[in-house]
Amino acid sequence: MSKAKVIAAAAIERSIYSIRGHRVMLDADLAVMYGVTTGNLNKAVARNADRFPSDFMFQVTAAEADALRSQPVTSKSRGGRRKPARVFTEQGVAMLSTVLNSPRAIGVNIEIMRAFVRLRHLLATNADLARRLDSLEAKYDKQFSIVFEAIRQLMVEPEPPKPAPIGFKTT
Repeated sequence: MSKAKVIAAAAIERSIYSIRGHRVMLDADLAVMYGVTTGNLNKAVARNADRFPSDFMFQVTAAEADALRSQPVTSKSRGGRRKPARVFTEQGVAMLSTVLNSPRAIGVNIEIMRAFVRLRHLLATNADLARRLDSLEAKYDKQFSIVFEAIRQLMVEPEPPKPAPIGFKTT
């Protein structure tokens, strides 16, 4: 596997977010990967709206947009977005390959699909590990409960840090 491919896979995996219980990618991130502007990507989607039902693509709410702004994914100042971001589920990303039918879009879509498969595999592995841990805990007495609890805490994904307030504090 080439170094460029590894970097691309890592960038793709960092661009997958969890919103409303779905694993999604932002329109702006996808546009960069496809080598088009966000506006052109959204225009292509609008021209083919019947291909993108609500379980393939949706717009984020104001609260979701605020949560995304705490991450370096959306603009906070003038010159940024005027409308809420569109997000695409795995099926929506696959449908984008029919709308953006360039060699680059096809290659990017293949890598994105592989990233979603890797993510599903990791989640399944974690679920299997949790089931095995439950089984072991049921077999052994309470003396190991502290060990099992420590392992469970290590398995939980850490919450992203809350951004520090900007500006000066007056007293």
